[in-house]
Amino acid sequence: MIPIEQVPSLCIGIVLFPNLTQLDFTGPYEVFAKLPKVQLYLLAETLEPIRSDRGLTFLPDTTFAQAPALDVLFVPGGPGINAKMEDEKFLNFLKTQGKQARYVTAVCTGSLLLAAAV
Repeated sequence: MIPIEQVPSLCIGIVLFPNLTQLDFTGPYEVFAKLPKVQLYLLAETLEPIRSDRGLTFLPDTTFAQAPALDVLFVPGGPGINAKMEDEKFLNFLKTQGKQARYVTAVCTGSLLLAAAV
């Protein structure tokens, strides 16, 4: 087993957008947050609250402009993808971060956003 001091830190970004499905975000968040030496970023275009498709509100902590280079880019799904499929600024962020990330992943319809960003 590798001692925790030798485990490299991991920078994970979760992209938030209006009308995402709460479970698509919070399930993976729970897992990512328990990993050792993780820097976890809740990313959005602004720091304004984001409402899920059922009304639960989340607070991003980092804007797209402030986002560091990510090791892991994660995109949840939900009905809000429809508006984001044509949002060039949003898709460019996914494309730029996706090119440099070690892992790019999504849940459910979040994968459609990743495909649109290619």
